[in-house]
Amino acid sequence: MMKEIKVSSFKQVKDIVNAAASCEHELNVQDLKGVVADAKSILGLMNLDYKHPVTLMGEDAAEVEQVYNAIMQ
Repeated sequence: MMKEIKVSSFKQVKDIVNAAASCEHELNVQDLKGVVADAKSILGLMNLDYKHPVTLMGEDAAEVEQVYNAIMQ
């Protein structure tokens, strides 16, 4: 499953990591340039370009939705 999100603050990046940490399956975030980072890695996420929306991707739809909802609060 994939969800597009607009990340506009470092707090949202931390929220992604915190929410993804409780997930069993792999979650990734991909930027418009095609760079993919593990959603559980703060260093990986800091390397992405957030000028444009990024895509949250994962095998488990419920986990993707859980992380998406954590960011949008």
